[in-house]
Amino acid sequence: MDDLFTPLPPAPDALGLADYAERAYLEYALSVVKGRALPDVCDGQKPVQRRILYAMQRMGLGFGASGAPRPVKSARVVGDVLGRFHPHGDQAAYDAMVRMAQDFSQRYPLVDGQGNFGSRDGDGAAAMRYTEARLAPITRLLLDEIDEGTVDFLPNYDGSTEEPRQLPARLPFVLLNGASGIAVGLATEIPSHNLREVAAAAVALIKDEALDDEALFALLPGPDFPGGGQIISTEAEIREAYRSGRGSLKVRARWVIEDLARGQWQMVVTELPPGASAQKVLEEIEELSNPKIKAGKKALSPEQLQLKTTVLGLLDTVRDESGKDAPVRLVFEPKSRTVDPQALARLLLAHTSLEGNAPLNLTMVGADGRPTPKSLRQMLLEWTGFRLQTVTRRSRHRLGKALDRIHILEGRQLVLLNLDEVIRIIRESEEPKAALIEAFALSERQAEDILEIRLRQLARLEAIKIEQELASLRAERARLEESLGSPAVLRRTVIKEIEADAKAHGDARRTLIQAEKRSVAELKVVDEPVTVIVSRKGWLRVRQGQGHDPASFSFKAGDGLYGVFACRSVDTVLVFGSAAGGSGRVYSLPVAGLPGARGDGQPVTAMIELESGTQALHFHAGPAAQTLMLAGTGGYGLLATVADLAGRNRSGKAFLTLEDGEQPLPPQPVEAGQDQLAVLSRAGRLLVFPLAELKLQPKGGRGLSLIEGAAGDPLIAAVPCGAGVLVQGLGRGGKPRVLELRGVALAPHLGKRGRKARPIEAQIQAQSLAAWRG
Repeated sequence: MDDLFTPLPPAPDALGLADYAERAYLEYALSVVKGRALPDVCDGQKPVQRRILYAMQRMGLGFGASGAPRPVKSARVVGDVLGRFHPHGDQAAYDAMVRMAQDFSQRYPLVDGQGNFGSRDGDGAAAMRYTEARLAPITRLLLDEIDEGTVDFLPNYDGSTEEPRQLPARLPFVLLNGASGIAVGLATEIPSHNLREVAAAAVALIKDEALDDEALFALLPGPDFPGGGQIISTEAEIREAYRSGRGSLKVRARWVIEDLARGQWQMVVTELPPGASAQKVLEEIEELSNPKIKAGKKALSPEQLQLKTTVLGLLDTVRDESGKDAPVRLVFEPKSRTVDPQALARLLLAHTSLEGNAPLNLTMVGADGRPTPKSLRQMLLEWTGFRLQTVTRRSRHRLGKALDRIHILEGRQLVLLNLDEVIRIIRESEEPKAALIEAFALSERQAEDILEIRLRQLARLEAIKIEQELASLRAERARLEESLGSPAVLRRTVIKEIEADAKAHGDARRTLIQAEKRSVAELKVVDEPVTVIVSRKGWLRVRQGQGHDPASFSFKAGDGLYGVFACRSVDTVLVFGSAAGGSGRVYSLPVAGLPGARGDGQPVTAMIELESGTQALHFHAGPAAQTLMLAGTGGYGLLATVADLAGRNRSGKAFLTLEDGEQPLPPQPVEAGQDQLAVLSRAGRLLVFPLAELKLQPKGGRGLSLIEGAAGDPLIAAVPCGAGVLVQGLGRGGKPRVLELRGVALAPHLGKRGRKARPIEAQIQAQSLAAWRG
């Protein structure tokens, strides 16, 4: 009975569940990467796009010598694509075809769509049963050579027919139209480029593969977006993105100022950057002028109210006048003619999608079939290699057809010279084919052609045509053999074809490349003296004027005063968070954005996004030029200004590098006359050294070592000072005591940065340190 429950031995080809899941997921990931999301560097197409183009060409929807074909219903095209090549959802195939027809999505649309194919404002296309489509003329550069042995074919999904592995692209379409896609672990974001510039760069690399970067980038200076706009990134930033294959380009809209009657004017946006639409801009302006209360809040924030006031003070109305005559025309009317046009432009650029970033990620399936990021040079070199191979295969195919035709015509020519004898052999012989081969030394192919020839082709005029065709074919044979036998001739052929295609299909650049600074809307703040009040639990408020008595401030139950900072309304509040993961983050807030002092203020956690697992430890408020001494309990420190620490993100910036277990000490402002730094450890060791031995580190970091032995005896204070210091702590019986050290009393503690510190007298348990002010 027990034998019934004995586990069976594993089969010889058994596979563990973990191994099977890993293999299955990797196969799925690879199929997504190569079969769906990433374009091919050779023809620039994803599989679904390639299948759509090939299916439409097979349906006779491509431009040819006979002229323009009639468009057919999109549903018919989608049905053919699904039935023959792409066994997936019909909507996915239709969406891909729609994008290929949108002139605002692709720089050079590959499909000529008739009907509603959507708009740049996000409107969807009409259903496939309503729209019609045919191939655009430029697709001849992708499809014309497909039947000339230029590319490999592979079976379709059910083996009933074949589809091309790639299309024989005569230009690098991966750069012309770009691509966007997300795969498993990989993504791509290739911007579009100008055809003439891409062709010029490709020609230059075919002539000289070692072309230096300066010359290459001079020919191809940057992307050329379908909607125009302006790239405001510097030349160095664009080139670095092209070299690495990754980057982000700063882009903005283009506009004109139109003068009206009686000194009035209006700002008209005529070109939008990628990712922006007129509808989106209108929604953003509505949100600025009529803001909504944020989730979890009871009222609008001071920033929202201030921004609303600024917008309403500059902008009167905005309307969208886009139409058939003007694809983009957004009109902004100022509040009055005295409004500065540049001020209005800065406001709109800073707070709407009229200015933004365009990502650049040159990831694609390479010529070796592997998905990988590439630089601009690698992309062009791989495509030129593919094009040279394509033209070689095309030349071999054409040479084979020319030789076969020459062989046939030479047989016919022989027949015409011996026509009577040929007729006699055919009439009298039982096996005319063999007799002809024996009598005239013909090949089977020639003999077969002679037997099938029509009588009308034996006319005298036909002999002249054969002579002319033979002469033409022999000239073509010589040209093809020369091209195949000489790499230099082959390169000249490719260059000539690229230049001809660029002349036929090229157009002027649409996107202006001109470096500009990012627009920052400067909200006008009255510069006046104020007092920033911070509670121990991190509640902030601001009170006008200075010199207030701290005893008059009230706080919530269980809370109290952390500190009072006398500053200006244009200054900045810095918040130092506790260390997490070796990073001491600093958060900044404008003093002008703090709530008034009528209530208890607002918690700092509502104004910044603290890193998970951290809390606000220290605060400081002061002008941008003020220098601060920053240190950690681990014994390292540095100098930085308030401007270095300030940032625009609510999530702060990593500035002070700390080891595990270390925490930042309170920031200390460096005042005039303070030329020394006093450092106090937990065990009561004190070291004073010249402040000049520290350096200003605008980008932050770990800093320099302040004191020896801080690993076992962490710091509790690091304070800039002048002639002396005050050590605060507990004396005998636990009574508070202040020890004044200056002159002779301070001399034993003077030294060099990073040296050992001497303990202070044993009668005091040190707790804090302050600069002596005589």
